[in-house]
Amino acid sequence: MNEKHSLQRLESPSRTFSYLFHLAGVCSFMSSLVYIFLFPQIPAGSFGGDFQYLTILGLALSFLTFMVAYAADISLLPEVFATKNKLAVCVAPLEVLISILYWGLRAYDKNLVFPPDLEVELPLLADIGFHAAPAAFLALDLLLFSPPWTISPRDALELSLVLALTYWSWVEICFSYNHFYPYPIFELLNKPQRMGLFGFSALLMTGSTVMLKALYRWLNGVDAEPVKKD
Repeated sequence: MNEKHSLQRLESPSRTFSYLFHLAGVCSFMSSLVYIFLFPQIPAGSFGGDFQYLTILGLALSFLTFMVAYAADISLLPEVFATKNKLAVCVAPLEVLISILYWGLRAYDKNLVFPPDLEVELPLLADIGFHAAPAAFLALDLLLFSPPWTISPRDALELSLVLALTYWSWVEICFSYNHFYPYPIFELLNKPQRMGLFGFSALLMTGSTVMLKALYRWLNGVDAEPVKKD
């Protein structure tokens, strides 16, 4: 097992606190996935099912990331830990983006994220499990149990654009089968406006990456500059 990075606040992978933290995350994400299986939000038989929602896609990626982290804690293998860190560079900013978009739109007009004819709203605990807990777990994993990210703003923007384009393509594929969008806001926008929304989301995700890196530096410090040799 490799020694932890000098800026990493807590020991990870480890079979102590890191293990318990990642186990808690796995249990949280699993309970949310079980909930959506028992109480689907998309009409039965729809192409893509609940995986049309960015929230559910993000939740599945968070579950995968924490399962890899949990495996690293058990095995203490640096290769598994490195895989978790690579996944987190993508998933953590995505979950922060999801939380910002969801709670922001919900506060402005909940009918932008929930169909107006929805009979039963998500219970508060389930709502938090879907739209707040993943971002919190992934952010804390970075700040406490991970080495500093090395991704540049440009690379973060490119990654965000790829993810935005991928999700937009997936949404349009599902629409071609179902003739409805998972989020009401998509119904209200024309194609150029949806393009603008996805572009804005990519910028917001890039900003989330920059913000998380800044929080890491504020909490854990920065690497000392290497001594230059003649």
